[in-house]
Amino acid sequence: MNTMNTTLQGKVSTNWLDAVKWNSQGLVPAIAQEVGTNKILMMAWMNLASLQETVELGQAVYWSRSRGKRWHKGEESGHFQKVKEILLDCDGDTIVLMVEQTGVACHTGAHSCFFNLLDQSQTPYVWQSETQKNDH
Repeated sequence: MNTMNTTLQGKVSTNWLDAVKWNSQGLVPAIAQEVGTNKILMMAWMNLASLQETVELGQAVYWSRSRGKRWHKGEESGHFQKVKEILLDCDGDTIVLMVEQTGVACHTGAHSCFFNLLDQSQTPYVWQSETQKNDH
């Protein structure tokens, strides 16, 4: 494992993993954002092992809470996420993966998991689905 220095709020850590603030389940939210478009593709969870594997492979590996196991994005579908950059927010409790997405990111077949828009022009407010299947 590569040990690189990390600066977070003026503090330097000799192990970059020390800067990550894991929740009580040992997880951190990870947002996949598309390189080039900056479109948010999905949000998933990572544990220590999946973050380390992501760095080693150069592809997104998450932790599936529902299945209770490692989830290498694209392993079954072929819709891999090639990780170009990893960002840690100012609080150290959220990760952004800048990725090149192969195929679609969402299990529904949509390019992004974020396709429901809150329509505030109606009362009461309603969620409108922006069908983005295979749309970049």
